[in-house]
Amino acid sequence: MRNNMNKVTLLSLTISMVLSTGALAKVSGEQAAKLSSELTPMGATRAANKDGSIPEWTGGITKLPAGYTVGDHHIDPYPNDKIKYTITAKNVAEHKALLTPGQVKLFETYPDTYKMNVYQTRRSASYPEHVYQAVKDNATRSELVEGGNGIKKAAVGVPFPVPANGLEAIWNHTLRYRGENVSRSGGQAAPTASGSYNYVGLTETLLLPYSVKGASADELEKSNILFKFKQKVTEPARLAGTALLVHETMDQVKTPRQAWTYNTGQRRVRRAPNVAYDAPGTASDGLRTTDDFDMYNGAPNRYNWTLKGKQELLIPYNDYKLHSDKVKYDDILQPGHINPELVRYEKHRVWVVEASLKENTRHTYKKRVFYIDEDSWQVAVTDIYDNRDELYRVAVAHAINYYEVPTLWSTLDVYHDIQSRRYLAIGLDNETKMYDFSKELNERDFTPAALRREGRR
Repeated sequence: MRNNMNKVTLLSLTISMVLSTGALAKVSGEQAAKLSSELTPMGATRAANKDGSIPEWTGGITKLPAGYTVGDHHIDPYPNDKIKYTITAKNVAEHKALLTPGQVKLFETYPDTYKMNVYQTRRSASYPEHVYQAVKDNATRSELVEGGNGIKKAAVGVPFPVPANGLEAIWNHTLRYRGENVSRSGGQAAPTASGSYNYVGLTETLLLPYSVKGASADELEKSNILFKFKQKVTEPARLAGTALLVHETMDQVKTPRQAWTYNTGQRRVRRAPNVAYDAPGTASDGLRTTDDFDMYNGAPNRYNWTLKGKQELLIPYNDYKLHSDKVKYDDILQPGHINPELVRYEKHRVWVVEASLKENTRHTYKKRVFYIDEDSWQVAVTDIYDNRDELYRVAVAHAINYYEVPTLWSTLDVYHDIQSRRYLAIGLDNETKMYDFSKELNERDFTPAALRREGRR
């Protein structure tokens, strides 16, 4: 069977190769017009694939399912869909063309328990109309700054719907629309090999000036702020009150990321310049790096980024069963991996982006291969390699459409450490209240003084 990278489709790669691969990424008005015809408003291929197993995009979810009330955990809009087939270690060889090397490795690592239930493909991703218009506007003006470590002349939507290189594609993931203000509760857990775990509760708020309806690209450049993020640990007691504040910048050459931490023992706010790159993630048992959070975040300057094209891939999608408040954390968290009976896989087209560590640059990861959903720019799977060129970790994002916004975003991110046979699950919210995309937040909530107040509560 041919290697799955030989299955890369060339349509979108051909489009992007005719564009400049330098700093300027602006496309012509004629190319931008394709976002209303051949391409979706987000830059995905609108048409079905050859055999129809990936259907045409027809707008995604555009209305709330019957019985849903804002504030609820999200109702599955496809409750009657049945499993089409199941992949196990016994038949995985028949499906390798639709799997990443990391996904195949999970079958090898857990041959008796790991499996994928595959359902029909539902291209559910959707966004507000003003976001679609912003993406079209960005397409003809957005640019990377020097070295690709930031963007300019963009606002609200993804900056590069027709990407010319890997840097543009990963910036699309970073800047994908997730609403304007977000408040969420939930937590994470890192089960041991036996399956026992300690739940770490978190509250997080996210202020997204880049995504505000009507945001001005010029004003964003002046402020140089993409978003502000605040996180507080609520449990267990020994960690409760520990807090983190991050200001992420548009131009990270002009001003790098700014971060602060509040330590309950010292009762002090400190600058945290090390909250970046491969520093260990908060309470992660060393199972993820800081720049693993949200599948990838932060300055891209330690890697060379290559756009490999597109391929068809089985990825988690419409994972409403995993998201449900009818499910308990104990139902999800099992030895080795999360409960596969709760996960829905579908065939989708993904952008393939390879990040290779630059010479004379240090990072725990030598290479990362990102598989990015074409309809949303959400990284769905990441294969991560160590300095011996061996698979080290496999990160998987389980996405749903938060249709009250609407936006497609992960409900749970799972980081599999192949070598330790452990994993970290981030975003566990089944037993807590749902995300609030309408919470009123302001700049005063995202200052070091506010971090100190949060930590003391």
